[in-house]
Amino acid sequence: MAVAQLDGAAIVDEASFHRQSREAFGFPATYADSIDAWVDCMSYLRDDENMTRFRLKPDEVLEIVILEADKMKAAAPDLLEELAFCVGGINERYEDYGEQPALELVLR
Repeated sequence: MAVAQLDGAAIVDEASFHRQSREAFGFPATYADSIDAWVDCMSYLRDDENMTRFRLKPDEVLEIVILEADKMKAAAPDLLEELAFCVGGINERYEDYGEQPALELVLR
């Protein structure tokens, strides 16, 4: 299983979330620092688009681990909720294409 870690203590707003995401997922230089761009990049984990540093196999899952998630939840609760919603939506998108879900959000 592939794993990417985000430091929840350092995520206090969208800007810090996108900085963490750029580093953890290896998004391309053209990444637009928006939730829409995040969803777009994470929707190509099994393709040759090089939208992240990860290239998942058909049944592989990328575990997104947010360390100190309680601190992120205290500082940016709406962002954490939106992230969980996006992960669910991305997994639905994979299922719509006949693939296995690709993401698992783990709060530690």
